[in-house]
Amino acid sequence: MQNQLHDRQQLNDLMNGWMHRDLGEWDQLRELFHPDGTIEITWFEGPGSDFVDGSMRMGASDLRTKHLIASPAITFNEAGDKAILETNAIIIAENVKLNIGCECHNRFYDMAEKRDGVWKLFHRQSVYDIGTFTFPLGPVAIDQTIAAKYPREYAALAYLLEQSGFPLGRIFATRGSELEAKMKIEGKRWLAA
Repeated sequence: MQNQLHDRQQLNDLMNGWMHRDLGEWDQLRELFHPDGTIEITWFEGPGSDFVDGSMRMGASDLRTKHLIASPAITFNEAGDKAILETNAIIIAENVKLNIGCECHNRFYDMAEKRDGVWKLFHRQSVYDIGTFTFPLGPVAIDQTIAAKYPREYAALAYLLEQSGFPLGRIFATRGSELEAKMKIEGKRWLAA
C-alpha cells in the first residue's frame, strides 16, 4: 500500500510537470517522456522529444498557453508498472497579435510506465470536452468557416492554433465520441498486455 501511495504521488507530480511547458523549461519538459514516448494532441503527433522542439517554436511565437491541471484518476496494471491516467485540464491560450484567445476544457489520457523506479509518459492523448473563444481586448471578428471545420468542443482552440501557424492534421477525440471509445479500448488493452 505504501508503494502505491508513492507511485500515485509520482504520477501526480508527472501530470503537474506539464507546467514546465508553460514556463519554457524545455529540459524538464523533455524529462516527462520515456525516450520512446509519444504524444497525439491537436497540433502535434509524434515523439515526445520532437514535441518539445515544437513547443520551443510555439513558445517563440505570438501564441501563449497555460494549462491548469487537476489530479489524475489512475488505473494501475496488476504488476504495478503501468498506469492509465485521465486528468482534467483547462488549456488557456491567446495570440497576442491577433487579440484572440480561447479556453478549452480537456482530459489528458495518458499511458505511463514505471522503468527503473521512475514513472514517465509512454503515450499522451487528449479528449476535448468543451471550448470557447476569449477576447482579451474586446470582440474580434472570427472567420466562422474556418472554425466550423473542427468539432465544436475544440473549434476555438483549433482556430487559434491554425491562425497562429500550428495547423491540425486530423480530427481528435471529443467527449462521448467514437474516437474516445476507441482510445479507451486501446488503453485497456495496453494496460493488460
